[in-house]
Amino acid sequence: MTTAQQQINEFATEQLETVLRFARISIDAAERMVKLQVETAKNTFEDSARNAKQFVTVKDAQAVFAAQQKISEAAVESSMAYSRNLYEIASQAQTEFSKLVDERSVYFNKNVVSGLDRFVKSAPAGSDAAVAAVKSTVQATAAAVDSMTKAAKQVAEFADASVKAASTATADAVKTAAKKTNGTSSTAQ
Repeated sequence: MTTAQQQINEFATEQLETVLRFARISIDAAERMVKLQVETAKNTFEDSARNAKQFVTVKDAQAVFAAQQKISEAAVESSMAYSRNLYEIASQAQTEFSKLVDERSVYFNKNVVSGLDRFVKSAPAGSDAAVAAVKSTVQATAAAVDSMTKAAKQVAEFADASVKAASTATADAVKTAAKKTNGTSSTAQ
């Protein structure tokens, strides 16, 4: 086999491996999301059955209000937990995709530079300046991609911290509102 054929085969193999890794990451994320949804559906069904049984045994209006408040708090907490888990799965998949893109970018840049080096060895005299310009462009592009990747990671980290802070603040607000409502309903009776 010639060198060109070997390079084409290596390139095709690398691309196939990249596609397969991308598919694995996607399937793993989808599988985790489906599992989360099934678990959430089971828990919601069990909670609904338990709540229905609880309402059957309630004797007075205050007990109904307290039970309703407790159910509402549990539903909000459950929804927030579901959202956090879903966000975590998506965030993990995004991190794996970014890692894959970074690896492929580094591999591509390395191959372009080594290809240019091979070209320089067999290039006609006087083409050194053109090859150096192309190398410089490839290196500048790689540096720009690296900077954008770092910026994207910082934005993702900021978004992750913001989502976690918002979740915590929402949970605290729900608990505070529930305490105030329970205190108001107790004093109203």
